[in-house]
Amino acid sequence: MAKNNNKTQDETIEKQLWKAADKLRKNIDAAEYKHIVLGLIFLKYISDSFEELYQKLQKGDGDYTGADPEDRDEYKAENVFFVPAIARWSYLQSKAKQPEIGKDVDRAMDAIERENPLLKGVLPKVFARGNLDPTSLGGLIDLVSNIALGDAKARSADILGHVFEYFLGEFALAEGKRGGQFYTPRSVVELLVEMLEPYNGRVFDPCCGSGGMFVQSEKFVADHRGKVNDISIYGQESNQTTWRLAKMNLAIRGIDSSQVKWNNEGSFLNDSHKDLKADYVIANPPFNDSDWSGDLLRKDGRWKYGVPPAGNANYAWIQHFLYHLSPNGQAGFVLAKGSLTSKSSGEGDIRKELVESRMVDCIVNLPPKLFLNTQIPASLWFLSRNKANGKYRNRTDEILFIDARNMGHLINRRTREFSPEDIQKVADTYHNWRNPDGNYEDVKGFCNSTSIERVHELDYVVTPGRYVGLPVEEDDFDFNERFTGLKAEFEGQLKEEEQLNSQILENLSKIKMEGDNEI
Repeated sequence: MAKNNNKTQDETIEKQLWKAADKLRKNIDAAEYKHIVLGLIFLKYISDSFEELYQKLQKGDGDYTGADPEDRDEYKAENVFFVPAIARWSYLQSKAKQPEIGKDVDRAMDAIERENPLLKGVLPKVFARGNLDPTSLGGLIDLVSNIALGDAKARSADILGHVFEYFLGEFALAEGKRGGQFYTPRSVVELLVEMLEPYNGRVFDPCCGSGGMFVQSEKFVADHRGKVNDISIYGQESNQTTWRLAKMNLAIRGIDSSQVKWNNEGSFLNDSHKDLKADYVIANPPFNDSDWSGDLLRKDGRWKYGVPPAGNANYAWIQHFLYHLSPNGQAGFVLAKGSLTSKSSGEGDIRKELVESRMVDCIVNLPPKLFLNTQIPASLWFLSRNKANGKYRNRTDEILFIDARNMGHLINRRTREFSPEDIQKVADTYHNWRNPDGNYEDVKGFCNSTSIERVHELDYVVTPGRYVGLPVEEDDFDFNERFTGLKAEFEGQLKEEEQLNSQILENLSKIKMEGDNEI
């Protein structure tokens, strides 16, 4: 028993909460249950923020002298959501054991949306459904009530944000393939952001899912002691349910999501930010999307480097990203590995134009099993509109190739993730290559700084393995020695099997003889 208790104490609050919440799920599908749990965490967050300011207004000291704690404008002035009485957490907690609690929570969500236009159409109203029994809902409310209990109010929002983000990832794992549609694995997002270093400016993700790229960008700035207000967020999402998750995810981290837009036509047909020129594009678009309405966009002005095939959106996304980059802008995004070599339907010609136009800065080959919704091999692309802008070393005629296929570790049979050390190694390699004072060296089997001329010689195929070569130990590969070793291994296994079979036959013979003697 003591061992189990120690194990529980070693687990983070996020893991403990997840296990408890998962027990209460019962027969509810994870895809539905996530809206219930995340909705409650969000409700707790905005209620805590409201209560903190409410108490200051009620106390009436300093700048709050004579303030009315029920005046909505007081909250608007400090970017705090106004929470009406029937939606405050203390009120709902007092009703948690009542049979009508589901209706009470739905009414609370409606009331919050009425008071806060930014949240209109965002919050889930799924708590009175028949498959969620009041006892389980009451248990969830008690569970969420304990988040940040005993912590200073100033810290509670940050803790709730971490829990929200952790739960998003766990629900994505639970949903498997469907989960990957709204969630990019955290370690992949961290790698993209660490490599791009979005310290300030406009950050754009035109297929933003649940907003992880934005959360990580803000976290990056905060971790490096920058000013979070120095970056602004622009996004678009075509799935309304996912967009709602993004709005909650950003709000719970205190990130302005007013420029994160939804329409069901998507970024190609209905670009919500037509005039935006971003300093950074960070994205994970759908792999090899064949249903992107390409036939309707054959003469679109975004296709500067060539018309992408109607049956695959990969090179449409690349050109959409470039269209939205400022003159010195940079992009980092995930793409199916096939985009590195494909020549079908003009894709090879587009890739050639991108390389010759000096847009491609770095390509990273990724290991398998990183993504929840697909087994398609993936890569990271980094583009730069101006590789000689003076901010970094002039690398106009070079491309950096990194082969990270052997990096990462399995967290279960199906899923791999990068460790912080993996992320640091890849990001440092890129920065050392890009920065004027960087200490970069080619490493066989891992990274190579390649001339555009060499890429031309290899027919504009940009698979890192073509350029980085084999690791040093594999260069010295002795076929005869390896063959002899494998042969000896195989013969040894055969001998072991023969001995085992002989022993089994001998035992069976003894059993038969004993049986005959008994008869």
